[in-house]
Amino acid sequence: MEVIPADACDGGFGKFDLVFSNSVLEHVGGHARRQQFADVVRESAPAYWVQTPYRYFPIEPHWLFPGFQFLPFRARVEVTRHWNVGHNPVLKDVGEAAALVASTELVSATEMRAYFPDGAMWFERFAGIPKSITACKTA
Repeated sequence: MEVIPADACDGGFGKFDLVFSNSVLEHVGGHARRQQFADVVRESAPAYWVQTPYRYFPIEPHWLFPGFQFLPFRARVEVTRHWNVGHNPVLKDVGEAAALVASTELVSATEMRAYFPDGAMWFERFAGIPKSITACKTA
């Protein structure tokens, strides 16, 4: 395996047999960057597997906080400043908390289908509820 440090939204780092992405799409930065990421994935290989947490799962997987993704931005920042469960540390500094909140944006199935129109959609489920969504295409 070879590691190629690069911005996955910029591309230009070669062709591959398969692109595999696990929980990256929600961190690349807004719709335009997600579309760039998807375009690079689709241009870089004939096959791909792109997984991301599903926006409508009741517990936000990065914070492990129920309904976190549906709260207003300021409320998410305040939760981040006081909630110490999940993958993220408690960040007392408002700027650091805001930056962390802004760096994560979950997507819906409709968005995922728009980003990967040539891929099949598959839902990973927990207790019957969609937890993550995967766009996949075989060569």
